[in-house]
Amino acid sequence: MPCSDSSSSIFIKLDHEEKFVSFQFAKITCGREITAETAFSKYLKNKTLDEILMLPYTKAINDLHLTDDEARFVLHLEWDALRAAIAQYLGRQEDGIDFDRCKITSIAHTDSGIEIAEIVLPPKEMPKILPCSLGDKK
Repeated sequence: MPCSDSSSSIFIKLDHEEKFVSFQFAKITCGREITAETAFSKYLKNKTLDEILMLPYTKAINDLHLTDDEARFVLHLEWDALRAAIAQYLGRQEDGIDFDRCKITSIAHTDSGIEIAEIVLPPKEMPKILPCSLGDKK
């Protein structure tokens, strides 16, 4: 079971047409920070928010060619948090997305676009993974 500590944040950048530019996601778990290192942000660049909301997790795994369990786990955290954050920003409740999971802390309109900061509560369901304590015993 993943650690129960769930201090998470997400920072999303959009252009002026609300197309995706980038995001930063950070979660503290098992004493280390998990950040967006799966190339997911680059993969999503210039997509609309609706395209991101509709993106299946399995498609992202396949398109990014992720075969490592840890990379898939980190992608799941990113994918799930980003979709919840976008749904919260848009004020839309979508099937399969925990709308109440994110809380907006700020929205800024700048010369370069829109910047959204949110805190992220833990997901209701996590992907099946081994506990951190068993990870090194394989």
